Amino acid sequence: MSETDTDPSGRTRRIPVITEELFLGDVARWRRFGEVTPAGGSTKPDGSPDVGLFGPGTVVWEVLLHPATIVFETAAQAAEQFLYKPITAGIRDGDPISRKARAGTFTMFDFFERFQRNAGMHAPMWLGDTATATNMATHLHRIHGHVQGDVIDPADPSLGGYDAAAPRDAMWAAITELHATLCAYEKLAWHGDEPPRRLSDEQRDQFVRELAPYLRLVGADEAEIPQSWAELDALYERYAPLFGHRDSVFTDLETGTHMMVQYKQVGQANWDPSHKLATDALAEVYEQWLDVMQAVLPENLQRAAGRSDEQIRSSDEVIASREADIRAIQSPDNAARIMRLLWGPDGVDLIESARRLQREAALRAA
Repeated sequence: MSETDTDPSGRTRRIPVITEELFLGDVARWRRFGEVTPAGGSTKPDGSPDVGLFGPGTVVWEVLLHPATIVFETAAQAAEQFLYKPITAGIRDGDPISRKARAGTFTMFDFFERFQRNAGMHAPMWLGDTATATNMATHLHRIHGHVQGDVIDPADPSLGGYDAAAPRDAMWAAITELHATLCAYEKLAWHGDEPPRRLSDEQRDQFVRELAPYLRLVGADEAEIPQSWAELDALYERYAPLFGHRDSVFTDLETGTHMMVQYKQVGQANWDPSHKLATDALAEVYEQWLDVMQAVLPENLQRAAGRSDEQIRSSDEVIASREADIRAIQSPDNAARIMRLLWGPDGVDLIESARRLQREAALRAA
């Protein structure tokens, strides 16, 4: 449903009216290859269960399946990925929402839907069987194939260009996705009345080793795939020049406007009262957590974000000041509601199936 309006140049434009049904979205918003098969829902040629890239008993699943990760994954991932300059440049130049903003047709529902699809389109890779994971990875690789450009930062030509489907940028997209979930888990995931806790050094090493199949799937260079936490730290250090916040990276090369400002301006110009459904959801799952998500990042990434020594030292205080809100949003009712909103119907099924397998694995290990 849409309403017609006239823009300042006299052109007729259609402004979508957002209904509850459209806001929530049906399975087609996330699904790309028919019904997904959950990890363990099929068998390998040798007859053993096909548990996909990770599977029950893994540290990655322990992190991914916690309610805090389910509700904070989108905000945490955005906090880290906007620090990786090639990702920001790719969004700036090639993302559909940026193209819509330049064309004057962008709405705040577009922004919300972009965030909404993020988690649910990754769930098949993280929680599906091998075929499900491979199909989605192939789809994402194909659509990212056009996301390439000669300029990451016009103010720093030494950084060169970007290519979302090439090994370097595909690897960092995958690492920042799952590293961000670990950052949120270690700082925000309550376990009943037990506060969040850091993984042990051994668990952290295992988490990194478990990333390898995912990094191979997206096309990372085998020689760069880390096998320990120390190697992951070294990888961040090696690519440190590509991390940081700079307005020049966010500035649209065609319009000269900071892309976040451009989104806001065009979104306001195309505003309909029904879009409040989208902006309220964005406030709940993203905007209100901006300071918290920077505070959960490790020191090197906080410095890349431009945080001062004093701000970095106050990170735990920032998180503690929001304890009540952090605990409330990961309560069972809120987590279930947000899981459906952000991960979609298939994502809900994949999460529930994986949680069952994870519980069974824990019982066997006890």
